[in-house]
Amino acid sequence: MNHEKALVEEAKKKAALAAVKHVKDSFIVGLGSGSTAAYAIEALGERVKHEKLRLLAVPTSYQAFLLAVKHGIAITTLDEHPEIDVTIDGADQIDAELNLIKGMGAALAREKIVASASKLNIIIADESKKVRVLGENNHPVPVEVLPFAINPVKRKIEALGGKAILREGKGKLGPVITDNGNAIIDAVFGLIGKAAELELKLKMIPGVIETGLFVNFADIAYIGTSSTVEKIERIRHQ
Repeated sequence: MNHEKALVEEAKKKAALAAVKHVKDSFIVGLGSGSTAAYAIEALGERVKHEKLRLLAVPTSYQAFLLAVKHGIAITTLDEHPEIDVTIDGADQIDAELNLIKGMGAALAREKIVASASKLNIIIADESKKVRVLGENNHPVPVEVLPFAINPVKRKIEALGGKAILREGKGKLGPVITDNGNAIIDAVFGLIGKAAELELKLKMIPGVIETGLFVNFADIAYIGTSSTVEKIERIRHQ
């Protein structure tokens, strides 16, 4: 691992360690997906082991499920616990208002369901994920789509001004398939000035299951840097 990558991984780990301090005994915890959330799952496992912390976790993907099992964290479901105390998850882009783009790991639908069931949503990331405006650097908005509707959805995304690319798998031929059995279209819109408006337009397309625009979901973000952890908080409007 080169020096720069090592610093990024260290920043992710610092953010994760700050976030898991919010977890208390007997909590129901939502576990996010991806490389940064993996550090939080590992840290929670350490707390379970050394502090005898009792918690039940709702994983947002098969990846998060396997990591939780590996680290000795007990699993539950939204059927058994429809209200979650805290969810810790990563993000692909974060703006100053804590609006997010998520879903490069293709777990966006379950991540949003778990986030919506949570009393507190904590986002962890390294500083490269902070942006002035969502969509910077032509970052795509992942959109989970029923396979039956791939081409009609692509056409409607393009009618909204986006460039729609069906995400292809790595290590296998064909499209990426989500844990829900759906496809992912990466929709590039450039700078997204009105994320809530775009979210609504995308959600209204028949065949769209969910989008990677997370508007007004995050409560706290811990942003790891090479030297420290920045905490950003948003006041929830009921």
